[in-house]
Amino acid sequence: MGTKFWGIFILVPTPIGNLKDITLRAIEVLKEVDLILAEDTRTTSHLLNHYQITKPLSPYHQHNEHKVLHHLVSQLLEGKKMAVVTDAGTPGISDPAFLLVRECIKVGVKVECLPGATAFVPALVNSGIPTNRFCFEGFFAIKKRKANFAEATGRR
Repeated sequence: MGTKFWGIFILVPTPIGNLKDITLRAIEVLKEVDLILAEDTRTTSHLLNHYQITKPLSPYHQHNEHKVLHHLVSQLLEGKKMAVVTDAGTPGISDPAFLLVRECIKVGVKVECLPGATAFVPALVNSGIPTNRFCFEGFFAIKKRKANFAEATGRR
C-alpha cells in the first residue's frame, strides 16, 4: 500500500482597507500554495498583483461552495496546498470557508488559520467598552436582521 501525501488547507486573512495591513507570513503562504481560493477573484487579483504573486486563482464563495467542496477536498487529499482568502478579513468569520474546513477535518486534511486582520476586534477595542468579555453574533447582512436582533435581545 502506497503512502498518502496529504495537502494542507490554509485560511489567510487579508487586509481590511489598507493593502499594507497584511502579514509577512500571509504573503509567504500565498506565494507558496498551489491554488488560492477567493471570495471575489477581482478583489483578490488586486491584492496579488500588488505583492507580485502569480498563483492560480479560483472562485470560492457562498454561491458555489457546496458545488466545489468535494472536488477541492479531493485535490487536498492528492497533496495540493491551498489557501482561501476573502475580500477583507479572516475567512470563515461570516465568510466562506466553514464547509471546507469542516470537511478537511473530517477526512484528515491539515487545516491552518493564520493570525491577521479581523473586523470585529478593532471595532471592539476602539469602542471603549470592556473587552474582558464579549459575544460576537456575526455580521448583519440586511437591516431587517438588525431589527429582529434588536427586538429579540432588547439591544439596539
